[in-house]
Amino acid sequence: MAWNEPGGDKNDPWKNRGGKEQGPPDLDEVLKNLFGKFSKSGGSGGSGKSYTGMGVGILIGILVSIWALSGFYTIKEAERGVILRFGENTGVLAQPGLSWKMTFIDQIIPVNVQSIRDVGSAGAMLTEDENMVRVEMEMQYRIADAYKWTFSVTDPEMSLSQALDSAIRYVVGHTKMDDILTDGREAARQRVREEVEDIVGAYNIGVSIIDMNFKDARPPAEVKAAFDDAIAAQEDEVRFIREAEAYAREIEPRARGQVNRMNEEAQAYKERSVLEAQGEVARFEELLPQYLAAPIVTRQRIYLETMEQVFSSTSKIIVDTEGSGNMMYLPLDKIMDRQNSQTQAQRDQARNTLEGLRNSPAAEELLNRTVDNLNTRNGARQGRN
Repeated sequence: MAWNEPGGDKNDPWKNRGGKEQGPPDLDEVLKNLFGKFSKSGGSGGSGKSYTGMGVGILIGILVSIWALSGFYTIKEAERGVILRFGENTGVLAQPGLSWKMTFIDQIIPVNVQSIRDVGSAGAMLTEDENMVRVEMEMQYRIADAYKWTFSVTDPEMSLSQALDSAIRYVVGHTKMDDILTDGREAARQRVREEVEDIVGAYNIGVSIIDMNFKDARPPAEVKAAFDDAIAAQEDEVRFIREAEAYAREIEPRARGQVNRMNEEAQAYKERSVLEAQGEVARFEELLPQYLAAPIVTRQRIYLETMEQVFSSTSKIIVDTEGSGNMMYLPLDKIMDRQNSQTQAQRDQARNTLEGLRNSPAAEELLNRTVDNLNTRNGARQGRN
């Protein structure tokens, strides 16, 4: 029966030893007895000394093995290790992979130098024109120098946050509210980045700024409606300007085309007028010999041709009767209209008469007589034949 089974108390090694109850041995007493035996062995001659030296050597070997094994460490791919020897920088960074260091002498501080980190800042700030605006920005950065990031300042992340907040307040304090809320955001973002870079460079934190994001800028809630109206008006202004520019781009080519067309028409009219004048000169030069031969006849013919050309495009003629001093007016347009109306009336009357005759009994009787006469004549003609 085992000592720890029920009813096996008599087999318990810690009980009934020497006729009395006792618990587990004390560790201090065990060690004291062990070292006492070693000391006795050392005092008993040369063989005792050799055993003592062997035990010390084994102990030292074990300690050295433990120390050597404890020096192995691993650096991840995205990290670099800052190596300190007796607390002082060695100027060498531990590269990714498995490496070894001297325990209690060297210290390795791994720092992630590839991941992109971010820090943000937000708050209500006073602008240059003494207006309150709430601005929210975010900065993305990466560690460029692992040693400077670790030892330049006590808390580098807090230092970056404070530097960003200080830069934002400085830039907003030197910018008008309309610029912050509308089209001046990009310029403000760039100025904030430059200010942060100057601060970080002065503190020598060892970071590289990747990007600066202008997340939001809005007025206080109490005056938000008024500022929304102002922003909407500014947006309308920009829209109207763009529409006007688009209209100008559309109408300008059309106007240029009209100008070119008018120039070409003017040039054509000029050339036509010159050619017509040259033709008139040539015609008069041809008429000159005829006029010299018979001036009265030629003059009368030219006058008649001219009057024919003039009267062909007018409907009113005024004639000066010779000797009487009276002017005779001939309204040709009204005369022509009257003639046309009379002709149309006569046509309508004839048509109505014809319709009346066609529908009257006398016309029908006359038509029947005519048909009978024609039939009688045709029958007599056939009898003679």
